[in-house]
Amino acid sequence: MASDAATPVKPIEHTPRVIVTRHLMPSVETRMSELFEATLNTEDAPYSRGQLADAMQRCDVLVPTVTDRLDAELIEQAGEQLKLISSFGAGTDHIALEAAAKRKILVTNTPGVFTDDTADIAMEMIIGIPRRVREGVSLIRRGEWSGWAPSALLGRKLGGKVLGIVGMGRIGQAVAHRARAFGLEIAYHNRKRLPEAVERIFGARYVADLDTLLAEADIVTLHCPASKDTQHLIDARRIELFKDGACLINTARGDLVDQEAMIDALECGRLAGAGLDVYPDEPNVDPRLLKIPNVMTLPHIGSATREGREDSGHKVIANIRMWADGHRPPDQVLTALR
Repeated sequence: MASDAATPVKPIEHTPRVIVTRHLMPSVETRMSELFEATLNTEDAPYSRGQLADAMQRCDVLVPTVTDRLDAELIEQAGEQLKLISSFGAGTDHIALEAAAKRKILVTNTPGVFTDDTADIAMEMIIGIPRRVREGVSLIRRGEWSGWAPSALLGRKLGGKVLGIVGMGRIGQAVAHRARAFGLEIAYHNRKRLPEAVERIFGARYVADLDTLLAEADIVTLHCPASKDTQHLIDARRIELFKDGACLINTARGDLVDQEAMIDALECGRLAGAGLDVYPDEPNVDPRLLKIPNVMTLPHIGSATREGREDSGHKVIANIRMWADGHRPPDQVLTALR
């Protein structure tokens, strides 16, 4: 089994021609313009498929984001000069990695930058959904709040409840760290169990079977990557396993959840609420979700901090510079070829 890690990296003999598909932080764009022959997207309009194809014919380095679907067909049609796809963001499910490896195009990402930012947004919904914050805000904005009452907008306390974390990587662990301070019991499912010492740090209990975890959790939060194996990981069968009145939080990828099954469970009350920052057909949000009172719908802002977006942009620059100098980029995504 070979890997694209074996592909030699040669210094580029001219200033790299870099095309950036979205508007980035000003400091990042300024630095890119200083270092590279950079084409920037100051209008911030997403590239069409045709524009992506054209860019891949003209540049040495493409800087896409998660909104750019670089499938095998696009990559196979890329110009011979395209040698690096330096993606802005940690996810790589929008790039046909094996197709890139076959064309000897290196792919890099920006891992670890948005860990705390995304965990903060997840924690906001872990707190907000059981406490029915979205319903309370809507009540006041409609001018319908009649004042404090002993039985009004009763939610559920967090202390002592079971938080089921699906995917215990960087973000899952950051969520566990935050949740423990709120008195939540941490149970998690992961492809591999964490070392016992790490479990002790978070007070986390490993559950080897995902179905078992879903059946015992009061709140389920998703932090696993999108792949063929995880598409509709939470489907109709698994939603039936949830406790009555449980909540579902998704800040990872929309395709992890069977949206139809989730909406059915929300409409009938089996799920008490959902916190969503991602959707299967972004930027489209199913209008039914907007009508369900205890669903918090956010516009994919898990990573939306000035600091995080700047750090991610400078990681992109570092990856391009290392590649241009003939060195292996620090954040290269390795893909096994069969």
